[in-house]
Amino acid sequence: MKTLIDNLLRQALASLPETLIPAAARSLDTEIERTRDSQHGDFASNIAMRLAKTARQNPRKLAEALVAGLPPDPAIAKVEIAGAGFINFFLKDDAYHTEIASILAKGADYGKSTFGGGHSVLVEFVSANPTGPLHVGHGRHAAFGATLANLLETVGYRVGREYYINDAGRQMEILAASTWLRYLERCGEHFTFPANGYRGDYVVAIAEALYVAQGGALRQASATVFNDLPKDEPEGGDKDIYIDALIVRSRQLIGDDAFRRVLQHAVDGILSDIREDLAEFGVTFDSWYSERSLSDSGAIDRAVNRLEAQGHAYRKDGALWFKSTDYGDEKDRVLVRDNGIKTYFASDIAFVLNKLERGFEHLLYIWGADHHGYITRLRAGLIALGGRPEVFEVRLVQFVSLFRGGEKAQMSTRSGEFVTLRELRKEVGNDAARLFYVMRSNDQHLDFDLELAKARSNDNPVYYIQYAHARVSSVKRQLQERGIAPDISQGLASLGKLTEPQELQLIKRLATYPEILQQCAVQRAPHTLVHYLRDLANDFHTYYSAHQFIVDDVALRDARLTLAFATQVVIHNALGLLGVSAPDTM
Repeated sequence: MKTLIDNLLRQALASLPETLIPAAARSLDTEIERTRDSQHGDFASNIAMRLAKTARQNPRKLAEALVAGLPPDPAIAKVEIAGAGFINFFLKDDAYHTEIASILAKGADYGKSTFGGGHSVLVEFVSANPTGPLHVGHGRHAAFGATLANLLETVGYRVGREYYINDAGRQMEILAASTWLRYLERCGEHFTFPANGYRGDYVVAIAEALYVAQGGALRQASATVFNDLPKDEPEGGDKDIYIDALIVRSRQLIGDDAFRRVLQHAVDGILSDIREDLAEFGVTFDSWYSERSLSDSGAIDRAVNRLEAQGHAYRKDGALWFKSTDYGDEKDRVLVRDNGIKTYFASDIAFVLNKLERGFEHLLYIWGADHHGYITRLRAGLIALGGRPEVFEVRLVQFVSLFRGGEKAQMSTRSGEFVTLRELRKEVGNDAARLFYVMRSNDQHLDFDLELAKARSNDNPVYYIQYAHARVSSVKRQLQERGIAPDISQGLASLGKLTEPQELQLIKRLATYPEILQQCAVQRAPHTLVHYLRDLANDFHTYYSAHQFIVDDVALRDARLTLAFATQVVIHNALGLLGVSAPDTM
């Protein structure tokens, strides 16, 4: 409908003389919006008011000229001018009937469009450090990123889904040391585990597998390992200094090659678990890109050298600094420390260059809210490397608080005291987890109510929406039991019989689905689709409760069934985009 009105307005605009509307103003967006109050029609445009300044005309006069120039269309009941120059369009009740036919004809493809024009978007999401299982916070990133990628693809973008594996740096070394220490415990050594080590049971399991593979080949006496190390917490020492010293000692005792093998063993085990967890959650990626591969391939050196050669970096106090303040950052950033070790930022810069060289037109990052400080500096790096600033986009995902029995669960990967995504899925199911994660805007904190997620009641949005789909399936089973074969062609031809308020409301709601998808994709707002589905389910449940579908009037029966079947198609399609199943029975 919006496309129809847009075309009508553009024809009217083209018909007006240049003395009234300059040629330069004719490409202005019509900005058609659905009205909130049906008394003002179905759609409204403020184009006359937006043209007024350029045309140096009274906006209401322009609105009158545009309305006079509108070509007739059978879908339009009337057009009115309101206020300073709003143009309000009132549609005939049967204007939406062709949309019902389109829903049933296109089926699973209904809602898809070419809005994105085939432009490529690389969506990087989750990208959790492979230092432990995914927790419930990572789950929100996964659900948001996967749903947003689905939406972008549906409206015509070419989407790449990528997981950046942060398998380099200090956290990885801590993981390797933690794994080796648990391995030593398995060998029979006794000692106090470091305060800053990874303490989760998953490390014990990884160490057990290492012991099975290596036997006692990597064993060292605990007295040798901990001799003359600085003090740890809480014995009056610094836990960071202690763990760093322990990493150095580990390398010395077993050698760099063995240390790297331990690290790879731990990373492989954790990544395998992450891949499996996400796949079971319905989240898949086109590529898993290793941070270490950037270093091994020389990509980081190449990016850093390019910045320095082009005058975007300088040396100071033995370190190499990026001039990020030239691009609005609060301070310059270190690329290479005075000890020659490259920073995480240098890796991120190299990865940006890598993405650009792979030909992606838009880079969409989904990060945790605690990474907001990285946005300006990474955008600066992209611009310095020749990228256009508008191709870089970051969406921040706020934290999740999980409530069970009214108590808030704590989450900490290092201590091991956290609720995993797998545990959450086991408790509430994939469907509830996927929908609840995107039920609120990504920039808002999410309180995940486990009791509500498991409830089989109308208060639970998952149950409420799925129940609408199942109700239509129930109607289909009733038809089969009675030996009734509905005639969809007759149903479409008889949609004019649907004059009840609940019917008209449901028809209009269904017709907005393609617009909702485009809005969700453009605004990066999967939660809008959840809200739409709740409203659609409410419209259908209200209709179902108010009217019988299988009635004696065959034409009315087929019309009502046609509308119900169209509703089921839209619910099924939308739930699929959210990664939620559409059951036929509840």
